[in-house]
Amino acid sequence: MKEKNNIKDAFNKSLKGFLSMLPMLLAILLLLGIFDVYITKDILLSFFISNNFVDTITGTLLGGVLTGNPMISYILGGELTDAGVSLYAVTAFILSWVTIGLVQLPAEVEVFGLRFTFYRTLFTFITTILVSLATVLTVNWILS
Repeated sequence: MKEKNNIKDAFNKSLKGFLSMLPMLLAILLLLGIFDVYITKDILLSFFISNNFVDTITGTLLGGVLTGNPMISYILGGELTDAGVSLYAVTAFILSWVTIGLVQLPAEVEVFGLRFTFYRTLFTFITTILVSLATVLTVNWILS
């Protein structure tokens, strides 16, 4: 009998937490939808300057700000690669698109706290750059 009460209490707490976060989640979904519609390939291309290091940081920043679905990131990555953007920038863009997510930071702060969110975002940003560089160097080494 005590187990049923614990499960019921846990469910009620979870439901209250979800309902309190629902407006924030809806705002995040709305912003993501707006980004997907209004940020075109040509707009993204205008940010890259053909410098591998600068483009890696630019790709990380753009992907982190624009945040989206992994499936869309692969399509965008392919389009950017076809348009001549370096593999460094495209790899950084795809990684940060999926992992950083500045749009969802307010919700993350509410759930995990400001300190955790800050450090997670900072380490993810740094790691994204390092993994992007390592990935491209590895691909170039394998292909050579």
